Amino acid sequence: MERRREAQKIITKKYAKDIKSADPWSVFKIIADFVHGFDELGDLGPSVTVFGSARTDKENEYYKKAVILGDKLGSAGFNVITGGGPGIMEAANKGAYNNPNVESIGLNIDLPMEQTANPFVTKERTFDYFFSRKVMLVKYSIAYVIFPGGYGTLDELFEALTLIQTKKVSGVKIFVVGIEFFQPLMDFITSKLLPAGMIDAEDVDLITLTDDLDHIAEQIKESLGVQIQCLEDVGMKDTAYYNSLSTFFQHRDISEGKDSK
Repeated sequence: MERRREAQKIITKKYAKDIKSADPWSVFKIIADFVHGFDELGDLGPSVTVFGSARTDKENEYYKKAVILGDKLGSAGFNVITGGGPGIMEAANKGAYNNPNVESIGLNIDLPMEQTANPFVTKERTFDYFFSRKVMLVKYSIAYVIFPGGYGTLDELFEALTLIQTKKVSGVKIFVVGIEFFQPLMDFITSKLLPAGMIDAEDVDLITLTDDLDHIAEQIKESLGVQIQCLEDVGMKDTAYYNSLSTFFQHRDISEGKDSK
């Protein structure tokens, strides 16, 4: 408890200094977060972001599942992006780490507790601000996979849902792993939000709740063509990101997840 109080003091001091102060120079620090992120991630190629708790230990079933999924995605040629910390993030990076020709990416955050970098990343970036880090976690991915977690994970889940619901991103799928863990949340969405008219029926369908890791991997492979078409529809055929996805698509048998050579 004392550790948490000391950590909170550090966070409060940093927040007051960087955000609440009238110092206009702090905006350049914010811009730097975005510029470095855009520069380092813009030409990654097809990537999948995995979210989940930093507190999950190695013996937890979801840690083990995240390792397996990271390996499945990496072996299929997809880069794996996480928040770079321990727990589920470490597990997904660990699964992807030993696959050649893909990046295991950790987008870390400067925190006084919990968030230490895991050793299974090939590309790493530490952000000063949550909001710039969150943009990078979702901007260059074709799918988001949500494992069990706390407030941060739920925040990331609902932000991703909002981005897709409001058409700020298109062609991206959301997979939620952990039927037993997340079913009460799904029940709340369908029994409270939907009947009250807070969301539409199609908004519920944005979430794929499953424990089938093979299904997730196959669905992500199949969705790549949709993502490419979305980029074409909005006139992004001349971008480095489009070219990286298109090149990958042309050299892989997406329906089978095998090399076409």
